Amino acid sequence: MDYFSLQQKIALARSLITKTSPAYVQFYITARCNLACEQCNIIYADANAQEMTIDQIRLMAENLAAIGVCVILLIGGEPFVRKDLPEIVKAFTENGIHVRMQTNGLATRQALEECVRNGAHDISISLDSLRPELQDTINGGFRKSWERAINSVSVINDIFPENGTAFFNNVLMPRNLHDIQDVIRFATAIGWGVSVVPVHVSTPDKPRGFQTFDDEAVVTFPKERYAEVKKAVEHLKSLRRSGLNLYDSDEYLDDVYRFVAKEPLQWRRRNNNVCDSPNLYFAIAPNGNLKVCCDYEPNGRYPVHDPEFPNWYRDGRIHEDAYSFTRSCSGCMYGSYPEITISARYMKAMIERFHYFNVRPPVLQKYDAQQLREIAAQILWDRTGEHLDPAVLPERLIKRAS
Repeated sequence: MDYFSLQQKIALARSLITKTSPAYVQFYITARCNLACEQCNIIYADANAQEMTIDQIRLMAENLAAIGVCVILLIGGEPFVRKDLPEIVKAFTENGIHVRMQTNGLATRQALEECVRNGAHDISISLDSLRPELQDTINGGFRKSWERAINSVSVINDIFPENGTAFFNNVLMPRNLHDIQDVIRFATAIGWGVSVVPVHVSTPDKPRGFQTFDDEAVVTFPKERYAEVKKAVEHLKSLRRSGLNLYDSDEYLDDVYRFVAKEPLQWRRRNNNVCDSPNLYFAIAPNGNLKVCCDYEPNGRYPVHDPEFPNWYRDGRIHEDAYSFTRSCSGCMYGSYPEITISARYMKAMIERFHYFNVRPPVLQKYDAQQLREIAAQILWDRTGEHLDPAVLPERLIKRAS
């Protein structure tokens, strides 16, 4: 079984070649969340947004299929707080759209099984460290959030089909700079990938969904650590070249350092220094209105479930509205947006993506939660000598994780 169906491959190729139909859409299905992570304030930024009904979402799925969308990310908040998430998944898969789900580990086995039955086989989980106490701190001080995420990983690896794909989302910040390599080794050992995003900072008077307004001294790097960040980024690149499952391209990772060091970003340079919204991607608020990205709403209101939405998209009014924001934006490093632009405009990255999904795709390994904890403990011990678990792994697992 392939990661993409033939229909999805055709839609994706058309999008990347013509750059006139969206390859990817982020749908913020809810602002509700069971955590209050340091790097995110979506529960504040979208707090007043009403959620769509399942009937509205079905109409939206039809409209997105009509304009050629290939992939939709179901994100929140925490998507699994919506009890109708399996039906939401079905609305998109029935229209030929590839669904990626995101969770912080709240997903139950029953909900995951229902989503898989409805056609989902792609998911991401937030994981910033193999140290439970650090992950719990990053997640807002919620105890056992690391354990819950690991339990969800074991369920996903057990129930996903052969073409199942899973990623860890990892936010780079001072607390976990040197923990990221551990997560990459862990992901490789169990058949997952990793995508890294540097923390973004906002202010309480202008909250943006994935820009924290926590203490900058905690979440941003001082100048004296810039060289340390650069060295860490180069190490991440070397891990990927050695065969570990880091998804991010060199082009993107170089900009991760530039973003941290407050230098001009380069990933948009082949598109007049603007991003590719809404041509290659855009976002959708919980109430169904189109957003330029997770940060900006256009001046007009464009409900994606409205029967006229495909016409609004094709006649260019949405594009002109979006361009008023993209022309003045200094650029973000939210991962998905830059990497899609990079994949569409840089041949090396496009080849790397093809290789990742078609030549040597990671295969999910069936480990129970205790085995996963043991693998994580061994990886952390090998790097730091920090003792988390008395279990000693079989030699074959030590080699796979190294």
